[in-house]
Amino acid sequence: MRDISLHLLDIAQNSVTAEAKHVDISFELEEDGRLTMTVRDDGKGMSPELLARIESPFATTRTTRKVGLGIPMLKQNALLSGGDVMVQSRLGEGTVLTAAFMTSSIDCLPLGDLPETFVSLIVGNPEKPEFSLVCKSPAGEMDFSTAAVREALGGVPLNEPEVVNWMLGSLQEEIQPILGGIM
Repeated sequence: MRDISLHLLDIAQNSVTAEAKHVDISFELEEDGRLTMTVRDDGKGMSPELLARIESPFATTRTTRKVGLGIPMLKQNALLSGGDVMVQSRLGEGTVLTAAFMTSSIDCLPLGDLPETFVSLIVGNPEKPEFSLVCKSPAGEMDFSTAAVREALGGVPLNEPEVVNWMLGSLQEEIQPILGGIM
């Protein structure tokens, strides 16, 4: 993966596959340069047996192939930067994945295009689940949710071109002052 936002895309798509109704994503940048990405869902969750093997490239729930590289690659990239990955899950309740990166490390991946990635998740899944994004840093805080956008639009689909352009522009405008230094 070239950047953290592509890891986000992979992890959030796992939440969609797990039939989550809500996928809550957050990024928090601390004063010391530690960037923490959290993806929380209310999907199917994982059995204790699968959770114990989740960092293995041979642990996957997919039937089309026998390897799953998403979490192992994410963990490798986090560790290279001085961070780590933690996954908590309960069968039938959902999953929380937390990945930390030290942005001061030469080995830290760039954040990437977070607004584009988040909008791609929405456009690829325009009806469900509901997505939310919160970004925090010493420079400020923002939050965005598809539930609020749906309510404001009164039934206009989220994948309408004008809506997509508005969401992308709005997210770029809100995220840049908060996380712009690491994008």
